[in-house]
Order: sequence, then C-alpha cells, then structure tokens
Amino acid sequence: MNRHIIIPAVADDGSLFPVEKMAAHVQGLLHLAVSVFVFDGDLLLIQKRAAMKYHCGGQWANTCCSHPHWDETVEACAERRLQEELGFSLSLTRHQTVEYEASVGNGLSEHERVTLFTSEVDRTRLDIKPNPEEVDDIRWVDAKTLHAEVAETPDAFTPWFRIYLERFPDLKFSA
Repeated sequence: MNRHIIIPAVADDGSLFPVEKMAAHVQGLLHLAVSVFVFDGDLLLIQKRAAMKYHCGGQWANTCCSHPHWDETVEACAERRLQEELGFSLSLTRHQTVEYEASVGNGLSEHERVTLFTSEVDRTRLDIKPNPEEVDDIRWVDAKTLHAEVAETPDAFTPWFRIYLERFPDLKFSA
C-alpha cells in the first residue's frame, strides 16, 4: 500500500495545497474526501474495511470513501475508488459537501470536507468484486437495521459512518 499519496488539504483562506495523506491524518489537517453510497431501494451497500487498513480496519463503513489525489476531481476519485475497492463502475450523483472531524485511532484523525455521492442499482445485476486489500466483507442493509446495530455495537462502525448516520438518519442527501 502506498502511503505517500499527495492529497488536497484546505488552507484557512479556502485555497487548496498539496499534503502527504498520512501527514494530513497525523496533523489533523482539513482535507478533501469523497463518500459514496450505493442503494438498491432502501438497502445500502456497506463494506467492512480490510483488517490491515492503516486506520479503522475491520470496521463497517459506507459503500466507499477516499481522498482525491492532488489535481484529481472528487468525481474522478469517487469513480476510481468504487472500481479499486469493489470492482465495479456506476453513474454517480453528486450531493452536498459536509465537514466533520473525528479521531480514527493510532494517533490519527480525520478532518474532512467530504463530497457525498449516491447511485441507485438493482443489486441482482451488480457484479461486486471486493479487493481483499481494501475490503473484508460487504452486505446490503436498511437504515433502521443500521441504526439498531450502531446503537448496540458502535465500535463496529467507522467514526465517519456513525456521523453520517447521525446527520442523515434516513440516508437521504440533498443536491
């Protein structure tokens, strides 16, 4: 895994500057990110992050999330990571951008300006090929079940996924 990826961080004046991904997490710098949510009706495709991930390994998260590379658009990043993590491509709808800050363990933190994307699919026609270096498991789940599971075992879910569920309990996003 290449941990020396350069991503866009956000300066106080709103401009972007390049920063090494791990440095952004160690220093808690505000940086750009994407989160993808793939639905089949009321069911959301979620992934269990590979245990070997540098943070939040073994925890459940939304369909896909990542950081754009320096000079990569958030749209291109979302499309790239769906393919890299889950082995498929879909047409994505861009929604709002949100910010959050959370500790992710091992002295690392996420301080992200995240653009949210969704897609609607027929799961019976979706050929999912999880990359074992990224994903340990996948499943489809509805919002009610997710909320019950997060209430019962919050540490089984990534901090950002819990934040999204708090902010968007019905998993509906605006454009």
